[in-house]
Amino acid sequence: MAKHNTIGYRGFIMSRRKRKTKIMFTIIIAAIFCAALAFGGIVIYGKHQISKIPELTFLEALEYTTKDNQDAVISVGIIKDGEISYKVYGENGTELPAELHTYEIGSITKTFTAALINKAISEGKINIDDTIETYLPLPDGNAYPTIKELLTHTSGYKGYYFESPMIANFFMGRNDFCGITKAMVLDKASNLSMGKDSYRFNYSNYGYAVLGLVLESVYDMDYTALANDFMQNGLGLTDTRIADDSGDLGNYWDWEADDAYLPAGAVTSNIADMLSYAQMQLDGNPYFAECHKSLNTINASTKDYETMGIHMDEIGMSWIIDTENNIIWHNGATGDYNGYLGFSLKTGAAVVVLSNLAPNYRIPATVLGIKLLMELENESYESVFSQNSPPMYSTFPFCSAVPQNPFPEPQKIPPSPNLYSAFFAA
Repeated sequence: MAKHNTIGYRGFIMSRRKRKTKIMFTIIIAAIFCAALAFGGIVIYGKHQISKIPELTFLEALEYTTKDNQDAVISVGIIKDGEISYKVYGENGTELPAELHTYEIGSITKTFTAALINKAISEGKINIDDTIETYLPLPDGNAYPTIKELLTHTSGYKGYYFESPMIANFFMGRNDFCGITKAMVLDKASNLSMGKDSYRFNYSNYGYAVLGLVLESVYDMDYTALANDFMQNGLGLTDTRIADDSGDLGNYWDWEADDAYLPAGAVTSNIADMLSYAQMQLDGNPYFAECHKSLNTINASTKDYETMGIHMDEIGMSWIIDTENNIIWHNGATGDYNGYLGFSLKTGAAVVVLSNLAPNYRIPATVLGIKLLMELENESYESVFSQNSPPMYSTFPFCSAVPQNPFPEPQKIPPSPNLYSAFFAA
C-alpha cells in the first residue's frame, strides 16, 4: 500500500511538473508572438510614416526636423543659374544669421580620397585595375581587390572589421574607428583573400581605409598632410581639413593622428567651402570629371530609399549616380552630424545640406537635400531661396586656385531605421 502511494505521489509530482512546463512553454510562445506582433506593428507603422515623406516640401521637412530643437543648426546652400547662395536654419525652421559653422561631413570625405586616387592615376602613380598588393606590402598567395573595386565598394570587404580599440570606444562613447591604426588595417588585409571574380556593392569604410594606405605609399606622405594640402592649397578650400577638434558646434568625433579610417570620414568643413566644392564638380574640374563617370552598376536602392527619393543606380569613383533623376551625389554621417551634396551636370544645379543633428534624427540631410534639388530642378524653389536673395558669390572665387591641368510635434515621420546602416557609417 505504501509502495502504491509512493508511486501515486511520484506520478502526481511528474504530472504537476509537466503542467508547469506546459504553462511556461505557453508563456514563452505567447511572449515571442507578442514581441513579433509588436515588431511587425512597428515595421508597418514605420513604413506607413515613411510613405508620408514624399508629400512634404523641403521646407515642411526642414520644419519637422528642427521642431522644438534649440540645438539645431542646419546650413543649406544651392547653386542655380550660376549663382551660389546659402541660408542657416535653426529651431522650427527659423532662419538664423548667415554665419559659417564647422560641420563633420562624414563619408563625403571619401570623394576627396577618390579625387586623390584619380590624381595619382593621372600622374601615372596608380593603375585603377591593379590589385592592392602592387602598392602595399602584402603576402603572396591571397586574392586582393583592385583599386577600382575599392573605389566602387565592390571589393567584397565588409563595412569594417572588429579591432580591440572598438571595445573602449563603445564604453567611452567615442567614434568607433578612433585608435584603429594603419598597422591594424594592413594586418587585416594580409589575412583576407577575396576569391570571387566579382562582388556585389557593399559599402565599405574599411575599403577606403585601405585606399588611404595606397595613397600614403605612392606619395610617401601621411594621409592627413596629403589631404589637407590637396584640399586647402590644391583646391583653395581653406576651411576644409582633417578633423582637429576645432569648430564652433561641438560634439566632434575623436580621432588619433595615426588612425587608418581618416580617409573614410574625418573631414570637417563649412557651407561656403562645400558650395565651392560643389561648383568644382559642375565645372568639370580635372580632379573630379573622371570621378563622376560610371564604373559599375550597383542597383542598391531599397524600397524605402526609393520612397524617400534616394536612388543608387550606378557608382563612379565614390560618387553615387542616380540615373532616374540624372543627379550625382554623396552623403555622410557621424555620431552627431550628417550631410549631403548632390548636383546635376545636365542643369548645373547643386545642393549642399550640412546638419549638426544625428543621422537617425527625424528626416536626415540626404532626404532634405534630394527634396531641395528636385525642387530646384522643377523650378519650385522660390519659397526656399527667394530670387531677391543676394547670391553668396556673383563669381566663383576659388577656380583660379585650382591647377588647370590634366592631373589635377509635428506629424510623426521617423526616418527609416536602416537609412544609414547599410552605407555611410562614417
